[in-house]
This record gives sequence, C-alpha cells and structure tokens, in this order.
Amino acid sequence: MNVTFYKYQGTGNDFIMIDNRELFFDADNYALIAKLCERRMGIGADGLILLQNREGYDFEMVYYNADGRPGSMCGNGGRCTVQFARQLNVIQEKAFFLAADGDHYATIDSQGQVSLKMNDVVQVETGTDYYFLNTGSPHYVQFVDALDQFNVFAEGKLIRYNDRFKAEGTNVNFAQLQPEPQLFVRTYERGVEDETFSCGTGVTATALAASYQGATSPVSIRTLGGNLQVAFEATATGFTNIYLIGPAQYVFTGTITV
Repeated sequence: MNVTFYKYQGTGNDFIMIDNRELFFDADNYALIAKLCERRMGIGADGLILLQNREGYDFEMVYYNADGRPGSMCGNGGRCTVQFARQLNVIQEKAFFLAADGDHYATIDSQGQVSLKMNDVVQVETGTDYYFLNTGSPHYVQFVDALDQFNVFAEGKLIRYNDRFKAEGTNVNFAQLQPEPQLFVRTYERGVEDETFSCGTGVTATALAASYQGATSPVSIRTLGGNLQVAFEATATGFTNIYLIGPAQYVFTGTITV
C-alpha cells in the first residue's frame, strides 16, 4: 500500500503527518510506526500523528512516539497538526480538537504562528532541586548552569530510568534562566529516548516552573530548534489559561510503500 505523508516541524521537533480521515492507516501496527519514524531506514521523525474525524470537533489528533507506541499530549505536535489541518482545509484560523489529554483550542495566523491552549495544571511538585508537573505529558524540570555544555542525554536518561520513573517514564527538562530570552531549555524525551531539538509540553512545564524562580508571563524561551513563548495565569495550586505559542512549518510531502 502506498501512503502519502506530510512532514512538519515545530522549532525542530519533527513529525510525520498522515490524513487518516478515511481510517485507512493501520494505527495498531506499532512496529510500522516505529519503522517510519526511524531516521536511517525510514522517513525519520520524533513522532507520527494521525489527523482523524471526530464528532463534535474539527478533528482528532492521534499521536505516536518515535518508538511506535501511543503517546501522551505533544505540544509542538499539536501546533503542527493545527497547521496541517489548515493545509487540508479542515480549518481556517481557529481549531477545536481532541488530543490524548482532552480538548484543545488553537488559533493560527497568516505567518504560521500557532497559539495552542494547553490544559490547566492543578498541581506542581517542588523538590529540593527540581519541579515535577504534568502539562499533558509528565515533566521533570531542573535548573542548571552552563546548559550549553550540559550532557542532557546522559543526565536525562539517568532520571528517566531511575526507580521512580522507569516504569511509566518521564520527560526531563534542563533549563537556565537568562536575560533574553528568559529561558534556555533542553529536553530528553521519553519515547524518543534522546534529546530533541524542542519539546512543546516540556517548555510549557519549564516556563511554569520558572515562575517560581521569578519569571513572569509571557515567558520567552530558546530551544535548540528555535524560540517559543508560554503565557499563563497562576492559581492557588497551579496554573490556568496556559498557551504555547510558536511557529509550525510544513517541510515536504512524500509517498512511501508499506
């Protein structure tokens, strides 16, 4: 079978996008999804996303990690899916869609800048040298010095596979406060099991954690793949009206035989 796919990237976080409104794609074939995401023998991507019909919504976003397994919410993937939906003429400037963690609203401007409303965060765990919270995916956040030289892969892997997290996994973010942009963030992503150029739910979690360090909304963020913003309002126990803001770009279209 020939499958038409679309490649998108959001600040270097790249995704295989498939229009699955007719449900032709074998979504339970996790080995195939992993093969498509593999960078040497496949198309290559941090994840694969199916855009599907869903009653009551403009569309449904079904996300898979690069290891082929179903994933939790992906912020950059969500922004790319909104741009993809506009390319397919499913939406124009606004979207209401379903993802793994529930409902999401988004807007998109003529330059491809997507503002994605994230779900409220109701609890933040504050440790002696870390923060842990869920922004649609679980995130461990630690602030460090000299992040440019920091070994994100080695240190992130140690945390992701420690006794607490090895069963379910967690994403691990290392951040450094700076004048402008306010934050530099690097992320080890579970499911990819490596550092990625950017992680949308990760920068969201890190921006919220940075508010405990004095950062104010909107927080400007630098990742290896580009710049993002996170806007939010603090509540008594967490955060509401959280928006992940940044570009989502179409890269190319192709066909692969599977």
